[in-house]
Amino acid sequence: MTGTDESTDDDSLFVLSAVLLTPAQFPSVLGDDFPEACAALGLEAYERGYGLVLGQDGTGARWTVAVDDVSLVAVAIAAWDCGMEHDLSPDERTVVAALPGWPLALAVAAPGIPAPHDPEPEPGEDDDGARPPLTPPDTADWGSAQRRLGADEIALQWEAWRAQFDSEDEQRHADVDSTEDEDGERDSDTEGARGEKPEPDTTRDGGPGGPDILHEGVRRVLKELHGYLESPPPLGRVRSGFAPAGARMLRADGPDWSLVARTDDIAYILLDDEPNEVLPVGRGPELPKLLEALDTIAVRPF
Repeated sequence: MTGTDESTDDDSLFVLSAVLLTPAQFPSVLGDDFPEACAALGLEAYERGYGLVLGQDGTGARWTVAVDDVSLVAVAIAAWDCGMEHDLSPDERTVVAALPGWPLALAVAAPGIPAPHDPEPEPGEDDDGARPPLTPPDTADWGSAQRRLGADEIALQWEAWRAQFDSEDEQRHADVDSTEDEDGERDSDTEGARGEKPEPDTTRDGGPGGPDILHEGVRRVLKELHGYLESPPPLGRVRSGFAPAGARMLRADGPDWSLVARTDDIAYILLDDEPNEVLPVGRGPELPKLLEALDTIAVRPF
């Protein structure tokens, strides 16, 4: 296994990329939690996790190799993220499984060999027993994988999403203020005639001061998150990562929903039955306590 060998031995693996498969970090396209992600690859949910090495063999076929030397893969990923060259060559003794195909889309290919393609079945291999090649999710159709990928993207681009929410929130309040200015006198006369006082509006976080009520799906997700505190969810269902200013970035998933939040800020929720929609949840009085509690049960990167 090599990332730099110039030979074209069909058994060589030309390494193109790698990802971790651990309780705290795993490709979200594979599942809502660590055991589900492992099951998608036919691997045992070994708590220390795996490194997944993606590459091509000498014929150009796509392969995903799972190794149990997680530290070796983690070091390589850290070096690549810093723009440094690093030869990732796991020892064959660390290989747990070699799986045809890639679970993630890669925009690169090894030079000097045929273009990436799925490997041909082994001669004499029973078609019914052969594992189908791994394939990235179809991004054209909204589903669980796309929902989880969307939440991951928000976590990576938090500041941009936060600025967009602030802009939309300011516009929403401006529209409300404009409507109240136009109708204020008429409403006051009506309320005065009835001897009634207007009821306060409800914001997206359930507090007073805004025009939106909490989305029904959001209420359900928040209830399920509280349930995680009472009955621990599967390993990796709630994950905590680094964030600026001493905060934590939380990612949590359920059977048909995903949450991404910063412990010092708001949260966003994505639902399977709300394609391409991102539902913000303001801090209010309850969200900070919930996020803090979730952080205490979340798994963290080693």
